[in-house]
Amino acid sequence: MNERLTKPYDPKETEPRIYKMWEDSGFFNPDKLIEAGHTKKDAQPFALVLPPPNVTGTLHIGHAFEDGLQDVMVRYARMRGLRTVWIPGTDSAAIATQSKVEKELYKKEKKTRYDLGREAFLERVHAFALGSHDTIVGQVRRLGASLDWSREAFTLDDTRNRAVYAAFERMYAQGLIYRGDRIVNWDPKGQTTISDDEIIYKEETAKFYYLKYGPFTIGTTRPETKFGDKYVVMHPLDTRYSAYENGQKIELEWINGPITATVIKDEVMDMEMGSGVMTITPAHSTVDFELAQKYNLDKEQVIDERGILLPIAGEFAGQHIKKAREAIVAKLEQKGLVEKVDEYYIHNIATAERTGEIIEPQIKRQWFVNVNKEFTLKHSKIDDLPTGTTVTLKEIMRRAVASGQIEFIPDRFTKNYFHWIDNLRDWCISRQIWYGHRIPVWYRGDEVRVAFDQPEGAGWEQDQDTLDTWFSSALWTFSTLGWPKDTEDLRLYHPNAVMAPGYEIIFFWIARMILMSGFLLGDIPFRKVYIHGMVRDKDGQKFSKSLDNGVDPLEVADTYGADALRMALIVGTGPGSDVKYDSQKVQAYKHFANKLWNITRFVMDNAEGHENLTAHLTTPTDAKLLDRLNQIVLETTDQMEKYQFHLAAEGLYAYVWHEFADKIIESMKPTLKSGGVDEQRSAKRTLRAILETSLKLLHPFMPFVTEELWQIMHDGKRGMLMVLPWPQSSKQ
Repeated sequence: MNERLTKPYDPKETEPRIYKMWEDSGFFNPDKLIEAGHTKKDAQPFALVLPPPNVTGTLHIGHAFEDGLQDVMVRYARMRGLRTVWIPGTDSAAIATQSKVEKELYKKEKKTRYDLGREAFLERVHAFALGSHDTIVGQVRRLGASLDWSREAFTLDDTRNRAVYAAFERMYAQGLIYRGDRIVNWDPKGQTTISDDEIIYKEETAKFYYLKYGPFTIGTTRPETKFGDKYVVMHPLDTRYSAYENGQKIELEWINGPITATVIKDEVMDMEMGSGVMTITPAHSTVDFELAQKYNLDKEQVIDERGILLPIAGEFAGQHIKKAREAIVAKLEQKGLVEKVDEYYIHNIATAERTGEIIEPQIKRQWFVNVNKEFTLKHSKIDDLPTGTTVTLKEIMRRAVASGQIEFIPDRFTKNYFHWIDNLRDWCISRQIWYGHRIPVWYRGDEVRVAFDQPEGAGWEQDQDTLDTWFSSALWTFSTLGWPKDTEDLRLYHPNAVMAPGYEIIFFWIARMILMSGFLLGDIPFRKVYIHGMVRDKDGQKFSKSLDNGVDPLEVADTYGADALRMALIVGTGPGSDVKYDSQKVQAYKHFANKLWNITRFVMDNAEGHENLTAHLTTPTDAKLLDRLNQIVLETTDQMEKYQFHLAAEGLYAYVWHEFADKIIESMKPTLKSGGVDEQRSAKRTLRAILETSLKLLHPFMPFVTEELWQIMHDGKRGMLMVLPWPQSSKQ
């Protein structure tokens, strides 16, 4: 009996040791595999990049699920002989990281970033990000991710910085990036713009006020925004208001006295909504702003960037909108302008994802990506978009998927993607924060230059804003391969084979990667998008601090093993589906790891030796067992090729435990004890074949215990399981 198998399996001791063996071998790097003869130089490339975790803290259970899924893909591709690379990296997560450092700075020192100044503050942020990075990288290793650490990237390192600036310059030169005064989502707490995708809508019960606006009734939940409302909108076909003409002036009494209102007749008004009439606040509503642009209307600001009412509010100027509301309503009531109040009106309010603050739309001078401007593709590998085609960024995003060149798994997310594209507005890419890629634009008087370095001559000042972190993340599939340089990695590994994000960032990230790759490379960024769901607690709730239901994946790995955690998250969880985390399920797969350990001990005890077992004849009974093993190999391979990892893992678990352990081994015990020589040799051959093949098939899912058992079985003399060929069925 092998002494190592006499002891119970200890994942806490085994897993770090095995990972070090893998990493020391260098075989996470495809170049090393080619040098060692494990992969052919002309093998088909298989590349993916790790969705970079934010340097804001530590990994959560969702990362364990996402990284585990991708590691399954990578280990399978590597064993299939593909030229496999999985590139690691981390994301600056600019707004979130800066916000975290600012909170700590004020909490500990009662200082703001302005007290420190830009350079000193950024030194603090960089130090925090570095510490967080080191923690995250250690955690990713602990969970078994077979990443090529020699190619690690960071969204703010020098290579990625060059890529971001090159992308900005090329898009600006093509007229796809512009600076303009447009309505944006303003976070009063974070003091920055945020994108539509960074908004969280929260249900709120509020008062809904019906106000008398001259001869009309209008409705609002926010009377404090109404000081500048001097346009009343109605549908041109609404017979209730046929007496009113477009552009007609109406004198009426309003919050701070008499005003002159102008009638606007436009199809934007829904005749079925309320009274069929609304007033507009162009400076603080996206819909109203677009209507004002259409008719060249005034856009007077009512609320400043801190949520304070401006002089247009008269006696209420200088007050915060949250405090002023009741006083404003009281004045409206005093003037007889409140028709009625609905006390329990349920609606959704827009809040900033990072700060939780209610969004205040503002007209700001910002930088935008124009998704509707036409340009000519200088070179293209995108289906249906040949070189020389006149196209828009929005069309690139749509047609790259509509052509079938990019496949969503599961397909139902394709519809969601198209819906988002159809409603896409220009992308605001400037942020009023200090941490991030500073906008590469320089000003001197009326002169404007776009450049990586300061232009020659005195008096140049760089734009104070930084770029939206998703701008740099959108380049991730090719900036990690060395772009804008024409590197060998870029030629080999782009487009990536697959991207595996959660469904919550399809629009944040997936769409923008397609946009950037299409414009800058004339190609798709990846061929498949495997969408995974969210990890929730066993009751189906989101993990959150308020519910105190968080799970530390490292604690779980130390208790049950990373293999058990990976299996518990993957088995039963199809593409796009949420998974309920249950420690009992993890414990069950810890028992499965123990079962593998015990199976191996039995086989080693009863079929030990290094004689050429394949030279002996197989009995008809054992031949059937090997035929069944062939079937398992075929089924598992088919499921892996179809990205049905949940089915493959579940099927292997059932086969190894309920067929191999419960039936096959039990049926062979009499033969091993008292059968004839040929029967015993056949049984030993069959047992070893089933065990070795099972370990190979299970390796992508449970890499640690399978590698440890392989090393024990072969006394470290047959190399690493990680780089051995995937099992081939005799029927393949």
